[in-house]
Amino acid sequence: MDATQQQQVNQRMNQRVNQRVKRRRVFYIPGYDPIHPRRYRELYRSEGTAQAAISGYDLTLIGRQGPGTYGWQVTGNIDGAETEAEFDVLVWSDIVRDSMELNIPATYLLMARTAWTYIGSGALRRLMRLRKGPVIAALYPVGMLILQLVLALVLGIVLGEAARWGAALLHPMVGLLAWWAVFLTVVTLLLRWFRKIDNKLYVYYLMHDYSYSAASKGANPPLLEARMADFADAISAALESDVDEVLVVGHSSGAHLGVSILADLIRAGRVPKGGPALGFLSLGQVVPMVSFLPKAGRLRADLHDLSQSDRLTWVDVTAPGDGCAFALCDPVSVSGVAPKQGKRWPLVISAAFTQTLSPDRWAELRWRFFRLHFQYLCAFDRPGDYDYFQITAGPETLSDRYKGRAPSKSRIDVAVSKYTNMTP
Repeated sequence: MDATQQQQVNQRMNQRVNQRVKRRRVFYIPGYDPIHPRRYRELYRSEGTAQAAISGYDLTLIGRQGPGTYGWQVTGNIDGAETEAEFDVLVWSDIVRDSMELNIPATYLLMARTAWTYIGSGALRRLMRLRKGPVIAALYPVGMLILQLVLALVLGIVLGEAARWGAALLHPMVGLLAWWAVFLTVVTLLLRWFRKIDNKLYVYYLMHDYSYSAASKGANPPLLEARMADFADAISAALESDVDEVLVVGHSSGAHLGVSILADLIRAGRVPKGGPALGFLSLGQVVPMVSFLPKAGRLRADLHDLSQSDRLTWVDVTAPGDGCAFALCDPVSVSGVAPKQGKRWPLVISAAFTQTLSPDRWAELRWRFFRLHFQYLCAFDRPGDYDYFQITAGPETLSDRYKGRAPSKSRIDVAVSKYTNMTP
């Protein structure tokens, strides 16, 4: 780069420091979710409208769908400034659906393998030293699957015995055949019924969620890596475009995918100096569920590298009220890969549900654990400095919004993971 080009870059950087965001690209990475990404567009539409009414600003959303991508466009009028934001979603719901297409016996086998992976590796014991909530959430599908099987077996035995006594009057062999016929029928029908109502219990959903990463002991499956690489290309193109900010948002297990995508871009030199501000917002992260596994070396290396990069701003938002997230756990530090010097990120802050939701609203949502895990993407009736819609459609960059913000005093930032190697 010659002197003239360097001067132009410096001028562009200085302009961006004082310039409010007019155009933004947002790249949203959902967690393990089999539902089409349009649910996130409609969630943004409904909850954004609610938040705008509460906070006194305007949001207008227009749907968009292109080849290979899914997203929408938003115009925000906040604090007297108009901002245009274009959203793209990493589509991997098809991969999730394929991973969930297992019959009932296969799911029970998967349960045994997943439990052994976490227990045998020592990861479960160490995860319990962080937060009990997500560990209980991980044990919930195991306990419920066992309970469902026990109930099915007991009911099958009871009804089978009743059938046997009646049929044995004809012949003992007829009674035995009746017992097996009733037993197998009852067990099969009851287990199928439990699966049919899983949209209320979330047992199979959560079991497949936790088993997805456990199956490869923390490594990303090749098909998902390919999808991540394509998404990285889209982010890279945005970083070369004439926008003011590129914001990557990762929710739940999407947070650790975002870590790896951004680390890859930065290591490859694909985040240009003088380009748009780059922000990473991780929400309700469950990084330790993956980074504590034996073969998660790639993720641990990505956490290590991203935590000391000066090419982005990384803000991690969780809340103790979210029982499915590792609330206020610094994902880099607890994974044991924080650099000895030069650690910058993430800035760990709390969404503080008990303060940012009114008592009535908190009482309504408190025991709806799955819904609370999505609260970061929703409206708050007593909003604090975290407002998803102002961050994604407002005039401030993520860096400016949280400049000088102190991390949560109750964050957990001690090394806990048994596995700290960073070899992919």
